[in-house]
Amino acid sequence: MQEAIDYYGGMKLSPNSSCPCHSGKKYKQCCQPYHKGILPSNALRLMRSRYSAFALNLSDYIMATTHPNNSDYTEDKEQWKQSILNFSLNTRFLGLIINEFVEGENEAFVTFEAVLDSSILKEKSRFLKEERKWLYESGDFSPATL
Repeated sequence: MQEAIDYYGGMKLSPNSSCPCHSGKKYKQCCQPYHKGILPSNALRLMRSRYSAFALNLSDYIMATTHPNNSDYTEDKEQWKQSILNFSLNTRFLGLIINEFVEGENEAFVTFEAVLDSSILKEKSRFLKEERKWLYESGDFSPATL
């Protein structure tokens, strides 16, 4: 029996399906290993895996890859989880366009456009590497309604 997980609030995703990060690769060859615990080797891979995690309602992964300095980070994990799921379950993730990736040794920036059902989210994300693990620290973004 193939493993399947919830996708877009009810549809199922097989590991052989296209990855929700729109890389063109199969999920099992792209973001699934990160969702199962492998550390992304760079901030771009982390950003893509976080996009997929939002699309797949994987709130625990989003929380685990968020830097404590982030404004969404909170010790109230249940409330934070519900907030993530509320967004994920009520949003369709239609596309991801990477505009720029700049990586240093312990700091990186990814500028991207996330195509959602209600808008295009344009963001420049900042990532910090701590103890060999990349974390999403902050983002400057501007939504543009479709």
